Amino acid sequence: MIIEPRMRGFICLTAHPKGCEQNIKNQIEYVKSKGKIEGAKRVLVIGASTGFGMASRISSAFGCDAATIGVFFEKPATAGKTASPGWYNSAAFEQEAHKAGLYAKSINGDAFSKEVKQQTIDLIKSDLGQIDLVIYSLASPVRMHPETGVLHRSTLKPIGATFTNKTVDFHTGNVTQVSIEPANQDDIDNTVVVMGGEDWSMWINDLKNEGLLAEGATTIAYSYIGPSVTEAVYRKGTIGRAKDHLEATAFTITDDLKDIAGKAYVSVNKALVTQASSAIPVIPLYISLLYKIMKAEGIHEGCIEQIQRLYSQRLYSGNAIPTDENGRIRIDDWEMRDDVQQQVATLWEQATTESLVEIGDLAGYKQDFLNLFGFGFEGVDYDADTNELVSVPSIN
Repeated sequence: MIIEPRMRGFICLTAHPKGCEQNIKNQIEYVKSKGKIEGAKRVLVIGASTGFGMASRISSAFGCDAATIGVFFEKPATAGKTASPGWYNSAAFEQEAHKAGLYAKSINGDAFSKEVKQQTIDLIKSDLGQIDLVIYSLASPVRMHPETGVLHRSTLKPIGATFTNKTVDFHTGNVTQVSIEPANQDDIDNTVVVMGGEDWSMWINDLKNEGLLAEGATTIAYSYIGPSVTEAVYRKGTIGRAKDHLEATAFTITDDLKDIAGKAYVSVNKALVTQASSAIPVIPLYISLLYKIMKAEGIHEGCIEQIQRLYSQRLYSGNAIPTDENGRIRIDDWEMRDDVQQQVATLWEQATTESLVEIGDLAGYKQDFLNLFGFGFEGVDYDADTNELVSVPSIN
């Protein structure tokens, strides 16, 4: 079939297998170009199919020569209907890893469930024995709690007062005002259950109880802080409460891993175009202004550049892992530079539908968004008849 992007709001309903394959190959080549990293050799990535999770899997495999197990929840293709991009990404990753002689297997299912945790435990026991590094990079809007059976939904809301500020429709470039009503306590509680640290802790407890964490094992979860302009809807909103819980969980996990000299960290990463961030009002406008500035300064990074730097300059530099006063790894350091944020604040005041073409990088935002779904890559013939039925080698 001829596969073209079909949009509905901030979601693309189609994905291109050859484009996703090219995306993975490009990321692999970047990691290889930066040289080998003396890091973990047996890695579990929970939330491994897109964004920071896939970048972590690539950095582990092609930076550290690690065996990787990836857990994700993606939709395979059916005749005439494409798979989700994460499915095609994972298929391409496994293909490239196997070509390079690297162990790579994947589990497709609900990572919040007991069944998928058990499936992962069984696979580690049979194939790898133990794990050196666990990356936790889930980004789901809902969670079926494995103990209660209750389905919890996260919300994107401010706390305490209605939030009103600028946003942009990145398809049209229209800059408008958006207002979001404040959360109630149920909204806050549900968002913490979905996006907080409980499931991360459950994974680590299960792995440790089965003896599957190696001496000195490390686990990393990803978070975001961001600037003052997004603070009310993000860091001081419902998501922020969940991130606070996630960050507090790192200390609890570290305490639990003391007997194996293990450590848990939260890495605070840069604002990037992802399926999740595209859904957050205000964020697309902020990112389009930020990209313009960071590209001009020569300090712009995508997911793979960010995670390769996390591995090479933070986790496995040969020195103690640097953290801030709250114990977090800060790989958002270039984004949060005072000069960068001052420029963003100035441009924010100037941002209108008319001015954004000049002062922002909306074209870069759109390009990155299309890339998430395998579109817009050089070297891919998008007019060619393409087989949508692609399998992930390790998934029957």
